[in-house]
Amino acid sequence: MLPLLLAAYVAVVPKKHVVHMKVVALYGFFAIFILTLLLWTKFDSGAVGFQFSSERELLSSLNLYYSIGIDGISLFLVILTGLLFPLCLLCSWTTVTYRVKEYILVLCVLEFMLFNVFVVLDLLLFYVFFESVLIPMFLIIGIWGSRERRIHAAYQFFFYTLLGSLLMLLAILLVYFEAGTTNLHGLLTTEFSRNRELIIWFAFFFSFAVKVPMVPVHIWLPEAHVEAPTAGSVILAGILLKMGTYGLIRFSLPMMPMGTVYFAPLVYMLSIVSIIYSSCTTIRQVDLKKIIAYSSVAHMNFVTIGIMCHNIAGIEGSIYMMLGHGVVSSALFLCVGGLYERYHTRVISYYGGLIYGMPLFGIIFLVFTLANISFPGTSNFVGEFLILLGTCGRSFVVVFLASIGVILGAVYAIWLYNRVMFGELKKDPSGNYPLTKFCDVNRREFWTYLPLVVMVFVMGIYPSLLLETMHVSVGEVLSYRWQ
Repeated sequence: MLPLLLAAYVAVVPKKHVVHMKVVALYGFFAIFILTLLLWTKFDSGAVGFQFSSERELLSSLNLYYSIGIDGISLFLVILTGLLFPLCLLCSWTTVTYRVKEYILVLCVLEFMLFNVFVVLDLLLFYVFFESVLIPMFLIIGIWGSRERRIHAAYQFFFYTLLGSLLMLLAILLVYFEAGTTNLHGLLTTEFSRNRELIIWFAFFFSFAVKVPMVPVHIWLPEAHVEAPTAGSVILAGILLKMGTYGLIRFSLPMMPMGTVYFAPLVYMLSIVSIIYSSCTTIRQVDLKKIIAYSSVAHMNFVTIGIMCHNIAGIEGSIYMMLGHGVVSSALFLCVGGLYERYHTRVISYYGGLIYGMPLFGIIFLVFTLANISFPGTSNFVGEFLILLGTCGRSFVVVFLASIGVILGAVYAIWLYNRVMFGELKKDPSGNYPLTKFCDVNRREFWTYLPLVVMVFVMGIYPSLLLETMHVSVGEVLSYRWQ
């Protein structure tokens, strides 16, 4: 509820006090992030079940309760959410110049909804918050987007994801009439008939596939990224894409194991097609944001492959990949936002030789580029390795085909870095070097990049710090009716 309290305070501050609102919101978001870290310090990684649980009655006649709790799977997604919001406000400090009060309010509401997505343990309320996230993101893209097509992108994002989730609503109604409850604790002990379980699983999967996204329902993602402001792209890539894969792990795997096994070949096929197609598409893009957006499709489909392995290594690798991608893709969008703030273009052909005038930025950008191709010692390497390790026990063909995406990832990432940072300095039409007009990373940007750089190396060098915390929870997910 803390983001709502922060929103309530900002709402009563007069609009003319812009700096005061920004400072209060920044300290508020940072305080919330510190509290999420305190959850980690109090979390018992050896305990089974959900911790910090709470339950409030909403509609007793419908057996509906506001039930929340955290386990090793959702804990780090909550921490990631808390980390990215103060960084989003920092990167918007000078770029968002109109409707600043409304912008901060939308960020507060969005953080509240995302926290609930990852902690709520009722299927119906999960759907409510899962869909409610669309409204603030629709506003962020449509109002504070960077180009004229932002309205089109906002509507495309809204309707794609809304229509895709309608099947999940119908499946939730079917679950309710079958089990008499939508509470996760009750559903984990409910057995559905074979045909009904397959129908429910497919309905859930289709809704989650749009969020991931998977080919062919991925069209909304590049358009939304290109038109969204930097903070919108960071939230979209860093957190929103994780809601679909989180839903698969939280609900589909433990509730419907038969459906998971039955549809595994279909998901493998779609994931491999998505990885190879999006990687090849990334190579031919000329817009910086579209390159990162299409690469996100490839990385998130690695996550779905790991989930469908339904073993410890695959699922832990998927969760680790979700967290690593949330850090790295957010960092890359922040870097692109910094370039756009200086040059006001994202077309690669206008860039070149930036390393001569922005050496510190070049080093930071290199760290995130190497992490994006899963270079050993970075966060994504651990997740990708565990996913491939878990998949080896299921199908070596899937491992081989998915590994093609690793090679293609190195191609587009290193080629992007080479074209932007090296080569000849570009001149403007008057023959001047516009590069000389701009400075290297400033203090605000440095403190925005620094925690993400630290996270990349900590997660890559010391993975047991996170894996030990999530191990028991992943084992518990696999224990329900899998024997």
